[in-house]
Amino acid sequence: MTIKTRFAPSPTGHLHVGNIRTALHNWMFAKKHGGEFLLRLDDTDEARSKEEYVTAIRADLGWLGINPDSEERQSARFDRYEERFEELKAAGHVYPAYETAQELDLKRKVQLSRGKPPTYDRGALELTEADIAGLEAAGRKAHWRFKLDHDTPITWTDLIRGDQHFDPALLSDPVIRREDGSWLYMLPSTIDDIDMGITHVVRGEDHVANTAVQIQMFHALGADTPDFAHEALLVGTEGKLSKRLGSLGVGGFRERNIEPQSIIALLARIGTSDPVEPIADIMTLVDGFDFSRFGRAPARFDDDELAQLNQKIVHLLDYSAVKDRLPDGMTATAWEAIRPNLHDMGELDHWWQVVTGPVTTCELTADDREFVNQAHDALNDLPWSETIWKEWTTALKQSTGRKGKPLFMPLRQALTGLDHGPDMGALLPLIGRDAALERLQNASA
Repeated sequence: MTIKTRFAPSPTGHLHVGNIRTALHNWMFAKKHGGEFLLRLDDTDEARSKEEYVTAIRADLGWLGINPDSEERQSARFDRYEERFEELKAAGHVYPAYETAQELDLKRKVQLSRGKPPTYDRGALELTEADIAGLEAAGRKAHWRFKLDHDTPITWTDLIRGDQHFDPALLSDPVIRREDGSWLYMLPSTIDDIDMGITHVVRGEDHVANTAVQIQMFHALGADTPDFAHEALLVGTEGKLSKRLGSLGVGGFRERNIEPQSIIALLARIGTSDPVEPIADIMTLVDGFDFSRFGRAPARFDDDELAQLNQKIVHLLDYSAVKDRLPDGMTATAWEAIRPNLHDMGELDHWWQVVTGPVTTCELTADDREFVNQAHDALNDLPWSETIWKEWTTALKQSTGRKGKPLFMPLRQALTGLDHGPDMGALLPLIGRDAALERLQNASA
């Protein structure tokens, strides 16, 4: 059997971090098992679905390296939904209901006041043909509900949550079609999973009750159920669901110069028994992906942890992985010199300007200016080499008696205009002889 998973966003907005995690885990599970990953655009909401969001979803997944093997759109499948709906209707698995939203709300309140669960009371099943004719003559239009089998307990073994049991009598018959004929999520999703051969449905634990209902839909449609994995939801650092998590998207990550590998390394591991590590090779994470390692406790998303992880991953990136993103003229040697000092790739231009100039001269004390003047003359007398920094500072230590910070700091400040930065042994050869002498002369003036 070929493993097949799907990510099914509604193109009614941009992807946020929770969506991204779901997409990633579906993709990783499929890739680990040599299977297929499907992008299914759940665009049945014609009023809210927009093509700009479709384009953005594709672009965001592509930037993350989550590339689907195929793509489907629900808006192209309305005829199929109609066909299967008619089959369910003929078999008595769906029925029309005519209550208004206000009437349903009143029913729920009455049930709650009596200490009962606010489930639908199946009042529509008591309607006679005359009742229905009267309601429609009065202008009422039917919405349609799926009729749950109250005699058959719903069970499945969840890949994360273990054995699950639901009493269908405690669930409401779900509305599957609105009065205007448009579809809700439940039935089209089930039909798609059957037709597209989805073997594993991976989604958040907020869908557990939906799964219970959809299992009966699979059976009513004559199909086997896929396996299910329901993941604990993400929470913020304060330990509860955060509105901000709903706004963290790929666009925001890119603006902050977060690497896609960093997002993947974090989202692949949080919520599991495995440590979050700076692993830049996505396939290493794929190979170790296992739903048995996920816990049921909420998965904590920490923005600061992501930033720290991002810095570590930047320090692991090879020149070949970043060469197309580097400033003009930056070589592999320059990248390796500057890389250890980067927090993120947004700092590249700053550090490359330290190499190429111009730099702002630091204010030095009179003693340090005199020292830098001597350093200029000493550098001018030395043959240039890749080890020039060591040879130069060794000579200065002998001629001036300076050592440690009093020796190194004025030289760094004169050459870079800063009191911190990449290793000067690697930086000085990049700055070059003429530029170095000019900067020393300017600083000593």
